[in-house]
Amino acid sequence: MEQNRAQQGESTMCAKRNRNRGRELLSLMDRKPIFLLMSSFFKGGTLIEECKALGIHTILLTVESLKDKAWPWHAIDEKFFMPLGFEQPGITHAVSFLARTREIDRIIPLDDFDVEVAAGLREHLRSPGMGDTTARFFRDKLAMRVQARDEGVPVPDFVHVLNYDQINEYLNRVPGPWVLKPRSQAGSIGIKKCHNSQEVWDHINKLGDEQSEHLIEKYVPGDVFHVDSIVFDNKIHFALSSRYHTPPFDVWNGGGVFASQTVDPKHPAYQGLLDANEQVIKAMRLVRGVTHAEFIRAEDGTIYFLEMAARVGGAHIDRLVEAASGINPWREWPRLELAYLKKEKYKLPKIKKNQAGLVICLSRNEHPDLSSYNAPEVVWKLAEEFHAAVIVSAAKSSRVDELLDEYTRKLSKDVLAVAPPTETAVH
Repeated sequence: MEQNRAQQGESTMCAKRNRNRGRELLSLMDRKPIFLLMSSFFKGGTLIEECKALGIHTILLTVESLKDKAWPWHAIDEKFFMPLGFEQPGITHAVSFLARTREIDRIIPLDDFDVEVAAGLREHLRSPGMGDTTARFFRDKLAMRVQARDEGVPVPDFVHVLNYDQINEYLNRVPGPWVLKPRSQAGSIGIKKCHNSQEVWDHINKLGDEQSEHLIEKYVPGDVFHVDSIVFDNKIHFALSSRYHTPPFDVWNGGGVFASQTVDPKHPAYQGLLDANEQVIKAMRLVRGVTHAEFIRAEDGTIYFLEMAARVGGAHIDRLVEAASGINPWREWPRLELAYLKKEKYKLPKIKKNQAGLVICLSRNEHPDLSSYNAPEVVWKLAEEFHAAVIVSAAKSSRVDELLDEYTRKLSKDVLAVAPPTETAVH
């Protein structure tokens, strides 16, 4: 009898949800969908233009310091600038004010640093999408490691910088070197490599009250890979793996040319990376969106999870993905969100099967001369704002190898500038 009541209650709740969903769809038919795009960095132009092409009313919310950047203004219906950044409670008050006269259907953060802010706004407005708890799995390096480990995903041995007895036990048990990592910075920002316990404690003591915002992790030598994915209704519709020629940590701290190349299906790590990526996405409970995950393949062949972000990969990795597959994650993100909003199936465009490579570096000149980077396989170049980048695409990975080696040497000789690493992200 109790079971029957529970089943009846569940049926009633499902029917109520369906009625509410039906009213939402009827309301949507009378107006354009409204997407609020948040970005504390200048990026995401492709996504903004795709929103326009899809007939979405697009609101850009960014920071005052970026108001003069070359945003695709023709594709933006409304723009608002936060003078003090996305600080609380100001950001919640501002978005709530906009919502008085606008039915905001989706909130999309364009940068890693905006993921948690967007999650908090969704919670406050009761808007669909990733909430606070899930967002931590994609922003907090400690939370994502604990979650991955608990779900059986291999991760390098780590400890929270919290309890001193536990830290000492860890340092005595786990051989160095180790890396000290901020929990909520992006990429390699703020990471310190330590070779002995005294180095570790020296860095910890300098952190003061910020110690608990860090973790210590065993440094695992090996090749570093990234997998870029598109997820809809808990299913991975697209995933492409690539290998960094030099680990991002080494480039960030020592300078040099950053390079990444898609992984040939014949590579021994190819299937293992896709399997590990699927395992991590399931562990992090991502229902819908785009991801950029990083893994390291140790010398014994074990693939360890490093981190995953609920956003498009930076450093023009979206263009690398597009050069190899014809799929641009920025473009697909609003397409899948709109499909969910309209209660439709998401359909991925036809996938090409090329190999591609990317080289990028800081430049000594504001507009470096890349005219000599003119192989037929070059599909994209960037030469502005003291940056230089080239993307090549070919049917065979061996040809991509040749071009990346050649262009890395040329950039190092003719273009490269080296700047000291910063402790925070630079706008």
